[in-house]
Amino acid sequence: MILALETSCDDTCAAVVTRAGEIRSNVVSSQAVHGRFGGVVPEWASRHHLENVNAIVDLALQQAGATLDDAELIAVTQGPGLVGALLIGVATAKGLAASRRLPLAAVDHLQGHVAANFLEEGFEPPFICLLASGGHTLIARVTDHRGYETLGQTLDDAAGEAFDKGARLLGLGYPGGPALSKLASEGDPTAFKFPTAARVAGLDFSFAGLKTALLYKVRDLGPEETARQAADLAASYEFAIVEALIMRVERALEAENEPRLAIGGGVAANRLLRERAAAIGVPVHVPEHALCTDNAAMIASAARWVEPQPFPDYLALDAYATRRAA
Repeated sequence: MILALETSCDDTCAAVVTRAGEIRSNVVSSQAVHGRFGGVVPEWASRHHLENVNAIVDLALQQAGATLDDAELIAVTQGPGLVGALLIGVATAKGLAASRRLPLAAVDHLQGHVAANFLEEGFEPPFICLLASGGHTLIARVTDHRGYETLGQTLDDAAGEAFDKGARLLGLGYPGGPALSKLASEGDPTAFKFPTAARVAGLDFSFAGLKTALLYKVRDLGPEETARQAADLAASYEFAIVEALIMRVERALEAENEPRLAIGGGVAANRLLRERAAAIGVPVHVPEHALCTDNAAMIASAARWVEPQPFPDYLALDAYATRRAA
């Protein structure tokens, strides 16, 4: 049994997963307090993790019908993410592992999103994986369970960040992705033409120009006209984000002998992205919504293929904010 923790941003997560990939529990505690600021406040996130993490671990064990004595391995997100938040998870994992002299697996957050596809009756390599979230956007080639090859990544904003900033410009609050998509379902995606960074070569993404284009359009229209055309603005903006993602995905799939696609990260919950991906014409796997957003089950899944550190070696383990070069 693997007990895993994930605290890379503002969700305090713990999960119990078997070595075979069966999810026994997957608990996520979200911090609604950040909504009033339009984004995550790192220090507040760390404080809330510190207050919540022990209770979340207890709840995950309780839901799994297990105790810490049943754990064979402790897993934790080492990075990337908010360092203060990560350190709470790392320190808690060290304490849990050291108390039973258990091994500890340090997991990369992005590898966790890839490994979410391996849980339950999931996808097996090889496949192309699109990871799109509030902090990361990349396309990877996954050939085994232990890692992946990055084929393209964002040069500036992540897709989820673009959704949130667009929602803020339209007065929809934070987190803005779901609210913007809901509003977009009532609008015309052809009403406005927003850029998709089509001139960016290869498989890299860029969303900064799109965000700026919406900012200028809102300024040109003014408050009253923006409010009147909000649904059309949201639909056109959402279409541009999804078009940029699908454009690169199709380029990546063209180079594969047996093209298969997996999608992960919070943006994978987007209705339009799912529809466009399904229409490509290749096998597509999208984990259930609870496994797309930040969660600890995906960290446990990745830990199954990580070389664990024995006690007491991991007591010197540190967190990292940005992903280390492969």
